[in-house]
Amino acid sequence: MSDYRRYFVPGGTFFLTVVTYKRRPILTTEHGRVQLRRSIESVRNRHPFCLVANVLLPDHWHLLMQLPPGDVR
Repeated sequence: MSDYRRYFVPGGTFFLTVVTYKRRPILTTEHGRVQLRRSIESVRNRHPFCLVANVLLPDHWHLLMQLPPGDVR
């Protein structure tokens, strides 16, 4: 079992990688891009963050995100 830990820093910056189920190449299709864009907007509305950088590939997505200065949750 994994033991995930988070370093609580106000306005922290985090690197994430998201991989599709069974590495299916769906993210760079028109439908995949639209759904990803909608998902980002939906999450941003509830939990503000800054998308500093990202790389979108057919089966995975790398992103660098920064939390707001007062967010230490």
